[in-house]
Amino acid sequence: MLGLMQEWPLLCHKLIDNAERQHGGREIVSRSIEGPIVRTTYADIHRRARQVAQRLEQDGFGLGDRIATLAWNTARHIEAWYGIMGIGAIYHTLNPRLFPEQIAWIMSNAGDKGIFVDLTFVPLLEKIAGSVPSLRKVIVLTDQAHMPRTTLPGAVAYEEWLAEADGAFAWRTFDENTAAGMCYTSGTTGDPKGVLYSHRSNVLHAMIAAMPDAMGISARDVVLPVVPMFHANAWGLAQSTPMVGAKLVMPGCKMDGASIYELLDSEKVTFSAAVPTVWMMLLQYLEETGNMLPNLRKVVIGGAACPRAVISKYQDKYGVEVVHAWGMTEMSPLGTLCTMKPQYETLEGEARLDAQCKQGYAPFGVEMKVTDDDDKALPWDGHTFGRLKVRGPAVARAYYGGAGAEQFDAEGWFDTGDVAHIDAGGYMQITDRAKDVIKSGGEWISTIDLENLAVGHPDVAEAAAIGVQHSKWGERPLLVVVRKPGKEPSRDEILDFMRGKVAKWWMPDDVAFVAEIPHTATGKIQKTTLRQQFRDYRLPTD
Repeated sequence: MLGLMQEWPLLCHKLIDNAERQHGGREIVSRSIEGPIVRTTYADIHRRARQVAQRLEQDGFGLGDRIATLAWNTARHIEAWYGIMGIGAIYHTLNPRLFPEQIAWIMSNAGDKGIFVDLTFVPLLEKIAGSVPSLRKVIVLTDQAHMPRTTLPGAVAYEEWLAEADGAFAWRTFDENTAAGMCYTSGTTGDPKGVLYSHRSNVLHAMIAAMPDAMGISARDVVLPVVPMFHANAWGLAQSTPMVGAKLVMPGCKMDGASIYELLDSEKVTFSAAVPTVWMMLLQYLEETGNMLPNLRKVVIGGAACPRAVISKYQDKYGVEVVHAWGMTEMSPLGTLCTMKPQYETLEGEARLDAQCKQGYAPFGVEMKVTDDDDKALPWDGHTFGRLKVRGPAVARAYYGGAGAEQFDAEGWFDTGDVAHIDAGGYMQITDRAKDVIKSGGEWISTIDLENLAVGHPDVAEAAAIGVQHSKWGERPLLVVVRKPGKEPSRDEILDFMRGKVAKWWMPDDVAFVAEIPHTATGKIQKTTLRQQFRDYRLPTD
């Protein structure tokens, strides 16, 4: 016997419909690429998204077509997304921080037929458009007054293109499992791989993200997604904010500490999300200027492990709750969030920080386990490392085109490539990427723990730990450090600071000082480059 409930497909345009119906006057504020702050509303976004959908159909786009976006976080980018999805086409976010050749490869692999591009990236697109044979339409996200001269064939200004549609358009209807969006992994090993989100997975993920013990956002919040829309749907905020009707503040292309602070302050932002490097940059700005954050109540920090010192400073000095999080492009992306269960809520001081430095527990909709190399499930005891595997309705079951099939098993488990342990309370902690873990004398050493500890030193700006060849132990840790400007901590000072805070055999055998540490296009430390740079390094203990 089947239930007698209405069949109501979970389609993404229902999110923006709800925003228009229930929260039509709520603001979306954007720092435009042209410069000025632009204010619009959910009602305006809804109307213009329908114009985008109508105009795309006039240009011959339809169900299943991949339409790329090479753009910053702005209201226009949001409009483009919902317009693309409203005809059953697929938005494909491109990461402009990749090499041009990688972007061209990704666009060709996806078969992108059209692209919405910000002014910033027109020169980049000019270099690669000829290498993407499927591309036939370029829409520059600006008006005619700011439209640049360009060699891009058939390029049009967004506002003039949009004006050719009146918005009298009904969203197309299709199965909720229809593809809605596409995002490629950063490709740190091998070619990038395409992750294909469905309407159903995006809507479910929006619901998961907004739950009180996840991001916990509501119509009363003012949300600043510093995390770009090309990083896995801005961590779901591009869908969850219109779902709940929160005010949106979009930062555009200015990501420096002063510009982020200006928006936090002037728009009275209550919630934000970004990678640790952004929060460290803002922290430096706050300490230099003496400014405070009277309105900000919560930040979600993910993308990489957040240093303990950063969590502590935001909470103790600025009164901002820090929610440590973990996820992946393949997970839409939320996997865990470190909100406090009742048994943790009473923790204070260092004990509370111990808990908050973990990546947290999985919300409803995400299942996880840790296994050994033989796929045997390991205990949740808070110290037994294993391969972290996940499954759920917003977790990929395959990559586009069948790449990377070995990461998915018959029971639906996806091998994340991370090494982690889970405690009895369900709190997970990443100890490393499987390819980055240091194996010394047959035992594993967590590079993340070493890095976070080192960054706690007041004179250290950034740190990375890598394994260096050792004749006796196989590998031993080398700590690579960037000093803060004007500071000169020595090797011994840093090691003395770390001593006694990790197991003795985990202690780095040496410290190397560099001007900068290489990062991937998604902001993660590029360990492969560091290992190559220090491949001939001789440790003093060897």
